[in-house]
Order: sequence, then C-alpha cells, then structure tokens
Amino acid sequence: MFQSIPLTCLWLAASVSAECSRALLRDATEQYVSAQSSGQIATFKALATNLSYTENEKPLDIKTGVLSQPIKLDQNLSIHDTTLCATFTQLIAANAEHPYVIGTRMLFTDDKVTTIESIVTDQGDWLFNATGYLHWASLENWDPIPEDKRDSREVIKAAGDAYFDRFKNTSVSVPWGTPCARLEGGAYTDNNGTGGNTCNLGVPSNTTVTNRRYVIDEEMGVVDIYLGFPGLDRTVGDEPMPDSHMFRVEEGKIRYIHTLSSCVNPGCGFNSTIIPTRRRQIRLTRNF
Repeated sequence: MFQSIPLTCLWLAASVSAECSRALLRDATEQYVSAQSSGQIATFKALATNLSYTENEKPLDIKTGVLSQPIKLDQNLSIHDTTLCATFTQLIAANAEHPYVIGTRMLFTDDKVTTIESIVTDQGDWLFNATGYLHWASLENWDPIPEDKRDSREVIKAAGDAYFDRFKNTSVSVPWGTPCARLEGGAYTDNNGTGGNTCNLGVPSNTTVTNRRYVIDEEMGVVDIYLGFPGLDRTVGDEPMPDSHMFRVEEGKIRYIHTLSSCVNPGCGFNSTIIPTRRRQIRLTRNF
C-alpha cells in the first residue's frame, strides 16, 4: 500500500488539470462517428499529430485500422467526461457488409485527441451478434438523466467498481437495480422482458480484473470502464483480454450494462452461449 497517497494526489491533480468543455468533447465524438462512417480519417480534425492509436490494446497505424474503412453504422452512443477530458463511443454496425460492434475511448490534451483506444469486436468475439446488440440496445432508454435526479460521479463510479470488486470478493454489495439488464455481445439477460434483476447472472467469484480506466458522464448517469479480463479467453489462460463495460446508473442503482470483449481465438474457447466463470458455466437462453 506504499505510495497510495502520492498516487492519489497525482490522480486528483490530473483530474483537475484535464477539465474541458462538453461542447469540445461532443464535437470530437461527432467527428469520430462521421470519420468511421465515411472511412475518411482526414475529416477527423480533432486528432493530434502525436496520436496514440490502439485496437484491442495493440498499437496500430490509424491509417491501416478499422477507422480507415467506411462502415454503415446503425446506432451510436457517446458519453463525455468533462473532468477527465475523455469520451467513450459505442458503435453498432449490424447491417454493414462486415458487422461490427466497436467501443472507442478517447483522451484529450490541449483540446486535441491524443489517445484512441478501440475495442473492435466482430464474428468470433465474445458472444458476438451485432443484430442482437442493436435490437436490445434500441429498446433501452439512455436519455440524459433529469438534473434533479443525477448521481454524483463518485456514486456512478462506485457502482461500476463494486461490480468488478464482486468478481474477487463475493461479500461486496453491488447496487443492482430492479429492473437491471446486461447486454454481452448480443446476448441479453432480460430477453423475456421480466423486468426483474437479471444483471446478477454468471458473475465470477475469483477473478481480479486489471488496469481499470474510466470515462464518467454525470448527465447520462454512465461510467464506462476499460480493463483487462483474465480468463475470458481460455485458449490463452489468464492473459487479460481487452474489455469494456458500460454501466447506466439511475438513483444509485445499476440499470443497464453493455459489454464488449475481444478474443484471441474464435469464441474465446467457449461455447458461444456460455458466460465463463472460474467455477461454473451458466448457459443463457437467446431468443433472437
């Protein structure tokens, strides 16, 4: 636990110094969505000259990455963190020639995008089904939270952290909402519309995720957490896999969870209808 105080101070200092306007962030995410739709990176004027670009945590030349390919997008959703000067965008391309679901985290320095981290999922990735992802996401309400009902960023972040802390400590209390639904790759935990708490299904009990990175939007009541998920792809043992979990938090309770997980080998070495845990496998019913 040594260095915890200095590291906390550094994090707080970075948070304060990184603040930027919501208008700036929105303009950048709009540029990003437009560039991905057209495949024209040159139209993405917010990019810094010293850009760091990765796909599934592998460094890549942006000119050869997925952003250089025109993709017909069916839906996009962005959140904007004015405190950390960061954004997250979810792209669903179910009807494209090559279907994708993509999550992209962007970081800014001096009003320019200096880091892009994309998790690019397609056929063979964890539970991938872009048609299912689009269907279930389109039925959900991700409108801005009314101002008088918004949670603080601390409450929103704590909800996401509790979910992952529960992975290694079953005594952790997760603020599940009722209803609550989780969308993974295209599989939905409330596909029968029960309206119950179906997020608490197939949650590991002895897994420690790594390298959490956050984007928090109080207006949307959302935190997206990028992390490494060990054991997700059983073909590579405990090597952490690139993963994004986006949590919608309403009045302190988790309402929706959207996940994106990249595999090294098709299906992560699991049957495509099974959520992995270290001790058991829980099969989902899929009605799409």
